[in-house]
Amino acid sequence: MDEIVLVKTGKIVKPRTVQTASIPGMLGIFQNEWDGLMLSNFALEQQLHTARQELSHALYQHDAACRVITRLKKERDEARSLLAQAERQMPMLATAAATTNVSAISNGKRGAEDENLGPPGKRMHSGISATIITELTDCNAALSQQRKKRQIPPTLAPVDALERYTQLSSHPLHKTSKPGIVSVDIHYSKDIIATGGVDSTAVLFDRRSGQILSTLSGHSKKVTSVKFVTDGDLFLTGSADKTVRVWQGSEDGNYDCRHILKDHTAEVHAVTVHATKNYFVTASLDNTWCFYDLSSGICLSQVSDTSKSDTSKPEGYTSAAFHPDGLILGTGTSEAVVKIWDVKSQANVARFDGHVGAVTAISFSENGYFLATAAHDSVKLWDLRKLKNFRTLNLYDLDIPTNSVEFDHSGCYLGVAGSDIRVFQVASVKAEWNCVKTLPDLSGTGRLTCAKFGPDAKYIAVGSMDRNLRIFGLPGDEGQAE
Repeated sequence: MDEIVLVKTGKIVKPRTVQTASIPGMLGIFQNEWDGLMLSNFALEQQLHTARQELSHALYQHDAACRVITRLKKERDEARSLLAQAERQMPMLATAAATTNVSAISNGKRGAEDENLGPPGKRMHSGISATIITELTDCNAALSQQRKKRQIPPTLAPVDALERYTQLSSHPLHKTSKPGIVSVDIHYSKDIIATGGVDSTAVLFDRRSGQILSTLSGHSKKVTSVKFVTDGDLFLTGSADKTVRVWQGSEDGNYDCRHILKDHTAEVHAVTVHATKNYFVTASLDNTWCFYDLSSGICLSQVSDTSKSDTSKPEGYTSAAFHPDGLILGTGTSEAVVKIWDVKSQANVARFDGHVGAVTAISFSENGYFLATAAHDSVKLWDLRKLKNFRTLNLYDLDIPTNSVEFDHSGCYLGVAGSDIRVFQVASVKAEWNCVKTLPDLSGTGRLTCAKFGPDAKYIAVGSMDRNLRIFGLPGDEGQAE
């Protein structure tokens, strides 16, 4: 047994069949293989033909369905148009419909009926009625008459005081996880400062006591615009989440969400309140601005610029502001254009070109003659009487945008925010606008996003891309304010 050796062999090769042992047999095998291949090919061609027929039938069905849907949409739009026309002809029915719409708003949210009217931007709007136009016209006449007799208040901070402004305080108001203050507004009679942050909250801050009064949460993205409505303790916030919220203040200092407005289909970048305090306008990147009734939260009109062709690059509104008299609305677009609108007719009556980059801020002077606009390139000053640019302020480098421009309430000073804060003394069209004070960026971010003059320009509230609200003023005024 020790001498036995294991022999390794391969697999057994099967012998050839009788057919493959000869040439005629191999030819027969090849013929059978060829016939099988042809039969398989014929079956595949039949299946392909059947699939093509089914696909063609499905495409015809889809085309027919699209035609039916288009016809139904057209009939629906015609019916809505006739309904709106009938409501305008019968004011009593329009009032009843508005009341029904108001009752559909529950817990600050629109009812399901409103959501079913169609996609955002296509909802029915009653329009700005003749009664509202009369109210706006009367307000304009009263304010214009007052403006002619208007004098500079004696309590306004003089130029030499502004030259000595320095930082008085710094207040961390927003979250450290998402730092950045995007917008700011001031309630002059109560001396309350509101800030909108990247952390999707709005904060109400009492400057006198240095305490946070309320933090308003509800938006899902950054709060791009905040505005006080001095009558009725109302507060407005616009956000990048495409919504606008109306907040109602209570006696205990808290604010409850009264309405959530969802008429825009893109980021809301600006909210501006009319001088009557009964209406406000929102501007969005969806290339529309909406005119709202403040008490009911109803969008009376949604206006888009139809002068642009469908093939041109779409514009969006990045800023908006009412003229002090209330009959003119100014909007800045993402395509570096400033548009002036007649509120009564919702018509674009003027167009200012010349900026580079999106128009980040727009502000009317209290005298009603000047308009200041800020964009990536510079600040431009416009004469509304002649509709032309009379001065351009090139303040920063090309890679540093100008984020904010704001006239003070008296119309004597102009504040500009970019990599620093610069305060200009307002002059005439021909005279030079002198920079009386430059306030440095103390946040270290290099981006000051907003600046707002306090009452009588006694201080300047500044927001930047850190979470701190900074107050600049004359040293020694803190105790006097308290």
